[in-house]
Amino acid sequence: MAIPEPFLDELLDRTDIVDLVSESVRLTQKGRNYWGLCPFHSEKTPSFSVSADKRIFKCFGCGKGGGAINFVMELDNLSFREAVEVLAKRVGMEVPDSGPSAGMRERREKLLELNKQAARTFHKWLYTPEGAEGLAYLQKRGLSRSTLTNFGLGFAPNSWDALIQALADQGYDKRDLLDAGLAVNNKDGRIYDRFRNRVMFPIIDVRGNVIGFGGRVMDDSTPKYLNSPDTPVYNKSRNVFALNIAKTSKAGRVILTEGYMDTISLHQAGFDCAVASLGTSLTSEHAQLLARYFQEAIISYDGDGAGVAAAQRAIPLLEKAGLKVKVLRMQGAKDPDEFIKRFGREAFAKLLERSENQVDYRLAQIQKKYDLTDDGQKVAFLQEAAQLIASLSSAVEREIYGGHAAQTAGITPEAMAQEVKRAFSARLRKEKKRQERIDLSPASQLQPQARSLRYDNIRSARAEEGLVRLLLLDPSLAGQMGGITGEGFSSPLLGKVFDLLLRRANEGLSTQLSALSGHLSGEEMDHLAYVVSQPESLAHSQQSIRDYISVIQREALRRGAGQEDSLLLAAQRKYQEKKAYMEEKP
Repeated sequence: MAIPEPFLDELLDRTDIVDLVSESVRLTQKGRNYWGLCPFHSEKTPSFSVSADKRIFKCFGCGKGGGAINFVMELDNLSFREAVEVLAKRVGMEVPDSGPSAGMRERREKLLELNKQAARTFHKWLYTPEGAEGLAYLQKRGLSRSTLTNFGLGFAPNSWDALIQALADQGYDKRDLLDAGLAVNNKDGRIYDRFRNRVMFPIIDVRGNVIGFGGRVMDDSTPKYLNSPDTPVYNKSRNVFALNIAKTSKAGRVILTEGYMDTISLHQAGFDCAVASLGTSLTSEHAQLLARYFQEAIISYDGDGAGVAAAQRAIPLLEKAGLKVKVLRMQGAKDPDEFIKRFGREAFAKLLERSENQVDYRLAQIQKKYDLTDDGQKVAFLQEAAQLIASLSSAVEREIYGGHAAQTAGITPEAMAQEVKRAFSARLRKEKKRQERIDLSPASQLQPQARSLRYDNIRSARAEEGLVRLLLLDPSLAGQMGGITGEGFSSPLLGKVFDLLLRRANEGLSTQLSALSGHLSGEEMDHLAYVVSQPESLAHSQQSIRDYISVIQREALRRGAGQEDSLLLAAQRKYQEKKAYMEEKP
């Protein structure tokens, strides 16, 4: 493991998970646990639980779970190492620089420093003769000198190695630039600058680090916009342009745009809550990240077909993350930048206030598909609209938007209400049948949520969970496991965790689930948090261990039926003999 395990144990001992979570979630104690609304998904009834005894959190709605480190990773979109550093700073500890972790940390810090120096170099070039074309372009787009400075905009000269040469003078070699995504190599092995003859937009994360770049070309080359590839410090699906500035906005909402220039123009006009996704469609990770800072999102995409399609994809993602969603529809301009230049800031502010509820927006998009003067197409419109309205959970919403659709088509609200009721009943029947299938297959309810972790043998896995749970609750039980190891488990995850817990117990280290964060993925921690949250009595732990091991070994024999597994047979005979001897002792 990268960070010394004794350090992590001490860090977690000093971290009160209830206090940590309470900084972000309002918790209420009920029994031994604390409950609140999950910060990772939208909910009205608390399903998010924190256990002070087990030092874990678990959401029984979205499935997220783990210890203090995982909570910080999920909440602030941080890596394992970064989350450890946040917790260490919180309790006055310093993360040791030793072993492989030191090299990884130094490498990351070097890439971040390299990106910062590259951003400074690009910005400097913007005001040189080589950057004149880029400066003229940005000025033509109406950006002020202060805006150029605030966003750190720059220019990459039309040269194959200008940045390579400039950063070589600062001690960086070509390999560093390749790792940072600032250089590329061709099939002949030649290394050259990735960004050439482009206006440069630094991408800065919420902690103020320059993690990547976007570049807009000055000629007819393609692509028009080029973005950094994913690197050890940059992932386009987990970062949002200008969120480092927008997160401090007092507006209480976020404006989503399609690109850098729209976002920057909005900020210059005083709308400091604008952001843009980075060279990709909005993802669920983007939506969850935004939901940590805002309660409402206004989609302000271009009005063309691509913009409408992007808005339709973004709406359910944002709603699922818990954001109230509205959509801004512009007339007389193709994007926010052009609208503000043509009509002014006040006109755009009024437009924002008139943003459509996302349901009305989607109804309008459905309407565009049909000719409502034709009776057949009118019926088709109303049926599709009814499907959309039936998906709304609130009866009041269904009545209101059903009335909107009825008015659009020129029918009575009562008739539309009947159509919506029919569609809603059909959805309920479909959901009921789906739930009945689940209820009739109890084994499916015992499976991990993540498909990649699904059990091949439910009976064995349940017993394996029991052994893991006992070790998590009481490490002193490690010496009573009868010599069984995770190799005989049916679940690779549970086998790995069991062996890990045995080792840690034998070495005197913590067997709290939170101490395993560095060894397990997010999905694995989610499931293990569920496993440890299940009831398990320590009153008869020895008998439970014998029963669990018996099930595991019996199921292992069944899996190996038809094969001569003498080692397993011998192990089971040895265990049964030991069990009989122990039971005969007075």
